[in-house]
Amino acid sequence: MTTAGSTTGVAPKMHERRWIILVVLGIAQLMVVLDATIVNIALPSAQADLGFSDSNRQWIITAYALAFGSLLLFGGRLSDLLGRKWVFFWGLAGFAVASAIGGLAQDFTVLVTARALQGVFGALLAPAALSLLTTTFTDAKERGRAFGIYGAIAGGGGALGLLLGGILTEYLSWRWCLWVNLVLAIPAAIAAVVLLVHTGRGRGSLDIPGTITSVLGLLALVYGFSRAETDGWTSGITIGLLSTSVVLLAAFVWIEVGSSRPMLPMRVLLDRNRGGAYIGLALASAALFGVFLFLTYYLQATLGYSPIKTGVAFLPMIGAIMVTATTSTAIVLPRTGPRLPVTLGMLLGMAGLVLFTQIGVATAYATHVLPGLLVTGLGLGLVFACSFEVGTMGVEAHDSGVASAMVNTTQQVGGSVGTALLSTIFASAVTAFVASSADPRSPATQAAAQVDGYTTAFWWAAGLFLLAAVICGLLMTRRLPEHDPDIPRLAA
Repeated sequence: MTTAGSTTGVAPKMHERRWIILVVLGIAQLMVVLDATIVNIALPSAQADLGFSDSNRQWIITAYALAFGSLLLFGGRLSDLLGRKWVFFWGLAGFAVASAIGGLAQDFTVLVTARALQGVFGALLAPAALSLLTTTFTDAKERGRAFGIYGAIAGGGGALGLLLGGILTEYLSWRWCLWVNLVLAIPAAIAAVVLLVHTGRGRGSLDIPGTITSVLGLLALVYGFSRAETDGWTSGITIGLLSTSVVLLAAFVWIEVGSSRPMLPMRVLLDRNRGGAYIGLALASAALFGVFLFLTYYLQATLGYSPIKTGVAFLPMIGAIMVTATTSTAIVLPRTGPRLPVTLGMLLGMAGLVLFTQIGVATAYATHVLPGLLVTGLGLGLVFACSFEVGTMGVEAHDSGVASAMVNTTQQVGGSVGTALLSTIFASAVTAFVASSADPRSPATQAAAQVDGYTTAFWWAAGLFLLAAVICGLLMTRRLPEHDPDIPRLAA
């Protein structure tokens, strides 16, 4: 058993360098989060340069999502078995090489391959980084501050990617949206070799049946949601993929329950606080998609903002995220437990999305966008920082990698669900609005239809936040784990 203040499994040198290590881990997390949005800004320029079709364009995003989402649990367990330092290092190095290849791509095939490789190495990098954070910061107060900073990066990095992507694309080239990862990854990899201490192999061996079923099940799940966005929910391939994912993931759970060396021990999932954190992150990530995608469309297509101006418009939300993320884990979480801050964060996220439903074709940023950004940002800071810490709290050191992978996996799956669900809702709302209009071809009708689609999607995203608030409020408790439990913690 280890206590919250113990340093079991943490090398003394690593503990002494913990704040410098936090900078390295923060850079790695920023790099992974940036890639979720920065490439989106570069897509039109890359398409014009390389000449690929509109139907192929989605693969620049899907290739990364498929590799990243399906391999996260495997990457997390690998860091537990082989050692976090070197899995983290090779994740950084591989991500940098893949980014360099993508930036040099002269055709569509090379670019898609590079994006898939980014996803593979990102799946090694992300859980290893969060696991290192968990095992490096063992003092309760310092752990809260560290997770607050890390959560702020996770919540605000996507918005920062919109700004950075706009700047790089407009003033340099779309290729720099990939090459910027080298600027982040190379110094971080060097620092990792110098600062981190290899603590040796973890106990146990790789669960091969669990690995195969989890990778294939998550692959089918993420790909199924991506096909639902393009082909519809009732298409044969969508139904087939999602059905296959259900069967494979059910088989994975059955294998893990009966395994003496499970890839994902059920004790990691069955703790009420950790389970609530994973579910909350999935739903919040699905809802967050509506903020970034549809608000970006609204600012650029309706209000006529440039990519750079759009990125700047999101900066207040980043500031709001930093305020609550850096204070909630250090001050609120230790005093109240996770139920209050996470539930409150979900309700604030819902309120922010409701504010966005009031936008119109000619409404102003200051009156109809900024308030929603600030309220949503305050909520996201609470949700991400607290859920990141709670989702990795109370597990033994040899399970910290897979617990960290669950945090990343729920985010990725939630984002995939949000992409498919909200895009479908948006398209249906636009079609219905145009069909009911007296003059469906007029520019005014088309603009109003787009806004109606945005607001409909925002209402549904607000509903996801409300659902998350209810689940987290019922599931999470008012106290934190004081030790690494061998059985699920079920007390209220």
